[in-house]
Amino acid sequence: MTGMAGSTATETTPTTDAAGTDALPAVKCLVWDLDNTLWQGTLLENDELALRPGVLKTLQALDERGILQSVASRNEYDDAWARLESLGVAEYFVLPHIGWGRKSDAVRAVAEQLNFAQNTIAFIDDQHTERAEVTYHLPDVRCYDAPEAAGLPDLPDFAPTVTSDARRRRAMYQEKFRREAAQSEFNGPDEDFLRSLDMRMRIARADRDDLARVEELTLRTSQMNATGVPYSDADLRVLLTDPDHEVLITTVEDRFGSHGAVGVVLLERQPGSWRLKLLATSCRVVNFGIGTQLLRWTADRAARAGVHLEADFRRTERNRIMEVAYRFAGFNSKPCACQDGRAADTEAPADIQRLHLVPQRQPAPATLTVTGPALWSGDAAGQPWA
Repeated sequence: MTGMAGSTATETTPTTDAAGTDALPAVKCLVWDLDNTLWQGTLLENDELALRPGVLKTLQALDERGILQSVASRNEYDDAWARLESLGVAEYFVLPHIGWGRKSDAVRAVAEQLNFAQNTIAFIDDQHTERAEVTYHLPDVRCYDAPEAAGLPDLPDFAPTVTSDARRRRAMYQEKFRREAAQSEFNGPDEDFLRSLDMRMRIARADRDDLARVEELTLRTSQMNATGVPYSDADLRVLLTDPDHEVLITTVEDRFGSHGAVGVVLLERQPGSWRLKLLATSCRVVNFGIGTQLLRWTADRAARAGVHLEADFRRTERNRIMEVAYRFAGFNSKPCACQDGRAADTEAPADIQRLHLVPQRQPAPATLTVTGPALWSGDAAGQPWA
């Protein structure tokens, strides 16, 4: 299945601390050892097992914050999973790796399967040798000793922005795995499978309740981010009230459930053109081509309005896929008369490129339905892309 381009890059952007230096991003997945870490005792020794004090509260707190949790344990899978179920905590874990291999291999596999950068993964184990082995092979993974489990929710590393999407992130990933299983069983072209999903993409003007998720997308998304420029809640609140800006948020649903808010578009109205200051989409929908469709929809709306489309782009280590998407859509770096006499944007980073497109009407996609607003109008209703 194809998206904007093939890629296995991960999705994360370092934050910046008060001193202006790069700080570690928030943890996105915690990988648990089981014996004497999640529970007290050793499964193979037939111990009477019980959750360590404070572990259940930690599982619940991290889950509510949208931090995924997995398992790396040396045990027989069926026995360990049955014990997790009997303790009432199996539901909290995705992609458990229970077997006899190295813990570092299990942690690496979790990161790769989730498409998360290793510096957003944490690992907790009671054995110093196991933590050392993970640190040696995966130096970006943060490791914690088992007695620290109860206090993890109090650490800054485990305090991401919590949005409505974050609260159901585990459910969204579980839906994703069911979707992938259905695809693996589907016999036919990728396009037919996409049609079978009954995908519905809704583009809408963001409101104040959406700002936390919009901010999160600008901060967390790097692979599918055209500039990597973050926008704070305060920045976005100003733009919401600016008549020359449109802040758009994109949500996607299909027959398996909701992908949540997966895209953001920030547009500025200029004489004779619209400026696409930011386009970012979540990596979890890259295979469905959502970023491409969002770019095509924006170009179609610009063509309907009779204006040119400009786009800010800044090349980073991770967003090559976005450059390909812009170039494939017809954007180029050639100057245009629509830019004549325009004052330079002194607020934009110096390494931002300004790409340009004379847009053409775009046909609606065949694999999903799309609705979106009439831009810079008083009409708030979504209009079908037709």
